[in-house]
Amino acid sequence: MDDSKLKLWLKRVGVAGFLFFLLKGLAWIGVFLWAGKCAIE
Repeated sequence: MDDSKLKLWLKRVGVAGFLFFLLKGLAWIGVFLWAGKCAIE
């Protein structure tokens, strides 16, 4: 694997990791908002 292929692979993994943790974080925020709403009612 040459240098350019390695950089491309790392960039793809970085973007995929960022999107994964972004969506995971947003999902947890939604869970806590929903739980808080249910607790108040």
